[in-house]
Amino acid sequence: MDDPAASVTVCEDGPLLLRGQFTLLTQDGEEVDPGRRTVALCRCGRSAIKPFCDGTHKMVGFQAPSAPTGERPLSGASASPPAPRSDD
Repeated sequence: MDDPAASVTVCEDGPLLLRGQFTLLTQDGEEVDPGRRTVALCRCGRSAIKPFCDGTHKMVGFQAPSAPTGERPLSGASASPPAPRSDD
């Protein structure tokens, strides 16, 4: 039986839930053993076990919607840093 394709569920005020057949890699290409078929990935940046969620988002009051809040840049467009402010 084939494993289901990976899916990512964005949880309001919480982690990203990654389910199905996936490979988790470091930025250097090293495989990270997720230890299970469903993992919660930290979105708040405060987890002690990054990249995995440890529930800290609840204690720190992390808030983020589960749906996009604005338009995404067009495909192939890179996000530019904001222009320097002029206090003149």
